[in-house]
Amino acid sequence: MSHLPCIEDAFLIINDLGRIDAFGSMDKCPTASFEEVVDATGRYVLPCWCDSHTHLVFAGSREGEFVDRIHGLSYQEIAQRGGGILNSAKKLQETSESHLLEMAESRLKEIQTFGTSAVEIKSGYGLTPESELKILRVIRKLKEKSNMLIKATFLGAHAIPAHFKSDREGYIKQIIEVMLPQIADEGLADYIDVFCEKVAFSPTETERIIQAGAQYGLKAKIHTNQFNCMGGIQVSVANNAISVDHLEVVNDEEIECLKSSQTIPCLLPSAPFFLNDHYPPARKIIDAGLPVALATDYNPGSTPSGNMPFVLSLACIKMKMTPEEAINAATIMGAKAMEVENQTGSITIGKRADLFITKPIPSLAYIPYSFGSHLIDQVFINGKRMT
Repeated sequence: MSHLPCIEDAFLIINDLGRIDAFGSMDKCPTASFEEVVDATGRYVLPCWCDSHTHLVFAGSREGEFVDRIHGLSYQEIAQRGGGILNSAKKLQETSESHLLEMAESRLKEIQTFGTSAVEIKSGYGLTPESELKILRVIRKLKEKSNMLIKATFLGAHAIPAHFKSDREGYIKQIIEVMLPQIADEGLADYIDVFCEKVAFSPTETERIIQAGAQYGLKAKIHTNQFNCMGGIQVSVANNAISVDHLEVVNDEEIECLKSSQTIPCLLPSAPFFLNDHYPPARKIIDAGLPVALATDYNPGSTPSGNMPFVLSLACIKMKMTPEEAINAATIMGAKAMEVENQTGSITIGKRADLFITKPIPSLAYIPYSFGSHLIDQVFINGKRMT
């Protein structure tokens, strides 16, 4: 996590296929003529960010709940009053697929300007078969229209809908017996997710849903340990989850469990920033020998931002990660948490040329240090200049 190779006074060549063809010290740069030459003197060239946890297909903002929290209500209290996820679900159910797509495309373009080229997008703000499928179809259209790498995750188990409040089992059966077969039939999802928390689903329920998804070839990426240690990590590891995401609270037993697995801890520091909650113990996790990924959790309720550079700043300031650890966590480890590490996430010959060029800065540490500045000058995704 702490090793970040760097070549001073370097060249990098992108081929016609949008792949990295060569790179190295400038004194070894080929003398052939190139279609275009970009002068990056005084700047850094880095791999684009890989944001492995977002909910960026949503219907509307929730600033009213933001004000409620200022007045002292907790996330859980707002959820119990019918706010939170249920609030977003109601708005989304009333919004057309075309309007959802238009808003999501705008958000994708926004996160590109922050230097992001790969993103995972979850459903979970539908909570009915029709609306969950609607979100996943929007994500499929984003995949078709964008040159970004996009992964889709089915998160029907985000909350219990109001009309199933007295019938939890009925909703779980709807996820397993109605939604999953339709999603699999249309090939709409790459992963399955469950919100394993006291306000959502138990570890036992989480395992049922994970195993149901596995029958359709959907690997697990699980929300857990945002507010409580309750067995979500152990269940996720036992079922070979790709990642466990949030981990604002985590105990020694859970860290030991993760150490014996391939499951990646994915930390989302802008969520506790926005909720004014405690941050994941990144230093404890890394010092135990585990790698971590960083992601934005871009969503309307707890993180209305897809700004990955700010996530790096929070990782350094609030979680005591070094700049090198934060950059690795937001690039190659984020790619690994989406299983695209062979395509993107590092400057490697043959990988996609997903790169950004900074404005003139004195060091890499300046990126998280200067948390309020926009330091990205040009973004290339699959070799194509985006900004």
